[in-house]
Amino acid sequence: MILTFASQQDYDGMAGKPGKSSTWTPEDMQALGEYMTKFNEELAASGELVETRGLVAPVHSRRIRQRDGVPVVTDGPYAETQEVLAGYWILECDSFDRATEIASRLNDCPGPAGAVDSYYVDVRPIAESQDDMAL
Repeated sequence: MILTFASQQDYDGMAGKPGKSSTWTPEDMQALGEYMTKFNEELAASGELVETRGLVAPVHSRRIRQRDGVPVVTDGPYAETQEVLAGYWILECDSFDRATEIASRLNDCPGPAGAVDSYYVDVRPIAESQDDMAL
């Protein structure tokens, strides 16, 4: 699984709102959309793409925690600097190294200056059984 992360500030910048994060122009968003479409089409054509989704801004999320045995629900937004899961790809590929190679291509995503400098992705195997959960 390839995981991408962003903060509320990043989502605000992509929506064109000026602030602490880089502001994306419509042209930046179009270039990103075209890049991601091509990236996903290539993975689908190779047979490696199982599923992919982008997630909406953290302001639209809820966090549920246990407090004294009772679930407590907190609506977003979260701190602007807190990074949250922004999207994911589930791949079926030959090796962890191949998944890492694919994820590395995401570092080439277009965007305004400074926006992609702190961008990173994680690659994690998906557990197929309880035995896979052992360290």
